[in-house]
Amino acid sequence: MDTQSDYPLLSQIDDPADLRKLDIEDLPAVSTELRQFLIESVAQTGGHFGASLGTIELTVALHYVYNTPRDKLVWDVGHQTYGHKILTGRKTRMNTMRKADGLAPFPKREESEYDTFGVGHSSTSISAALGMAIAAQLDAEKNPDQEARKSIAVIGDGALTAGLAYEALNHAGGLKTDMLVVLNDNDMSISPNVGAMNRYLARLLTGPLVSGAREGSKKLLGKTPPLFELAKRTEEQVKGMVVPSSMFEELGFNYYGPVDGHDVQGLVAVLQNMKNLTGPLFLHVVTKKGYGYRFAEEDPLALHAVSPFDPKTGKSLKQGGGSNRPTYTKVFGNWLCDMAERDERVVGITPAMREGSGLVEFEQRFPDRYFDVGIAEQHAVTLAAGLACGGQKPVVAIYSTFLQRAYDQLVHDVAIQNLPVVFAIDRAGLVGPDGPTHAGAYDFSYLRCIPNMTIMAPSDENECRQLLYTAYCLDSPSAVRYPRGQGPGADVDMDMVEIAVGKAEIKRKGSGTALLAFGSMVDVACQVGDAVDATVVNMRFVKPLDTTLIDELAKTHDRIITIEENAIAGGAGAGVMEYLASTTQRTPIVLVGLTDDYIEHGSREELLSRAGLDHDGVLRQVQAAINA
Repeated sequence: MDTQSDYPLLSQIDDPADLRKLDIEDLPAVSTELRQFLIESVAQTGGHFGASLGTIELTVALHYVYNTPRDKLVWDVGHQTYGHKILTGRKTRMNTMRKADGLAPFPKREESEYDTFGVGHSSTSISAALGMAIAAQLDAEKNPDQEARKSIAVIGDGALTAGLAYEALNHAGGLKTDMLVVLNDNDMSISPNVGAMNRYLARLLTGPLVSGAREGSKKLLGKTPPLFELAKRTEEQVKGMVVPSSMFEELGFNYYGPVDGHDVQGLVAVLQNMKNLTGPLFLHVVTKKGYGYRFAEEDPLALHAVSPFDPKTGKSLKQGGGSNRPTYTKVFGNWLCDMAERDERVVGITPAMREGSGLVEFEQRFPDRYFDVGIAEQHAVTLAAGLACGGQKPVVAIYSTFLQRAYDQLVHDVAIQNLPVVFAIDRAGLVGPDGPTHAGAYDFSYLRCIPNMTIMAPSDENECRQLLYTAYCLDSPSAVRYPRGQGPGADVDMDMVEIAVGKAEIKRKGSGTALLAFGSMVDVACQVGDAVDATVVNMRFVKPLDTTLIDELAKTHDRIITIEENAIAGGAGAGVMEYLASTTQRTPIVLVGLTDDYIEHGSREELLSRAGLDHDGVLRQVQAAINA
């Protein structure tokens, strides 16, 4: 696309300082150009789409009013920051988004001084912005002649379901530190929002002010005295009319809104007025996810994150005729429905990842046993513990990276009490374009040290189903961890058989070298085993290990090599090494896995290659160990 001719205003903007040179009357046109540029660029690369479309005007207004990067703008999650990236000097690199060595999919401090805080998981923005506000206050006390830095957190209504956000609101309201929290209220996270907070916001927006807020915010705030003067004269009347019993006021914030998030000039007027106010401020902005692009507005869920697509139709450019094999996520979803048919005690829990975790059919068929708790991983795990105490059979469907957020609950509320909660851990290992914030690189390590846990890693689709059933049969905590996408293509047996806990499976008998592979690495290990005539074992269980088989292999082989798609530090291979160290065996052991680095974004195949966990990389490491 010809940036100069297609985008006459946007082509003049290399950073927000250029944006601030424009007249306020130009901002609607800038917003239109920015939205179209976003559509064209994401159509080429794929990425998080709907949320960024919905925050175009808000992004323009924030950078227009505030002196970024000196003023600190903190975005929550980062799904909505593509417009921010375009305005902050990365316009010409948008075609590299999510690709290896290209732009990161989320704000990243190393990438730009405008990315004030690295994100990827939700609900962190208020805490981070409060920290920056306190730092600015401390600096101002030392340098009273300098203009104080401003701190602004932008958080979505989905992210506002997490406890961390309320911890930060409570602290900020008590401190009375100068900061602004902007609530981007689009009635969506990834799955539709749930819970009392969503209903509370919905009541506000369907009350008597809605027409004035959505349609007349520019008139209200542009033709009356400045907002802070109006608030001084009619504070109680305005608050009572706009936000009856506002919980944000009770938390110590001065609340303003709701205002139209797609009226860029109105937003600028509001923000300019609020910029002069002190203390904790809360601005409620109403937006529409996917705004300005018909296909995204009509189906915001489908176009939340997209692969490359045709901007004229909104249809994916992925070619047809691909594999019809079920993904691991689909195998899990089918299994859960089948188990729920068998046992009315089975309950499914997700922290706002209904689609991603494969629970759509379960919700439709068993609505009374489906619980989406919102972006509240800690609550999800302790809720499961309570359900287990009540005699139910809870299954927590969760991504590996998000389970990290509920580690204390997993230890304290589930494992110490030895409760039969099944953790179905999706997106384990390297996930690809979303980068290190979403990689499931540590679950073997952080689960393996917890007493009472049984940890399973299926090597294919059928084994995933059977190990999930095995987990269900246990009367103790268990985890079944599987990668994103498809497996090697095993036929799935609809019958379910309990696999003996701690029993591995020899896939190939060889000589000299024994390859002990876990989960997603079994298929690669089998190929490498054929190349070097090694014994290959599908370990299946990370905890407990099949120590009887390990003893036998240590006696009959020259070396043992463990292979896993997890951090080497503390991982499954480390467990094998620890066991061997406790015996009299002195068989050399080599650990293959993810090294002590963060692996950046790219396709899953590229990342496995970079990590040395594709066929060629594993073969190279195995041959090096044999020749050492």
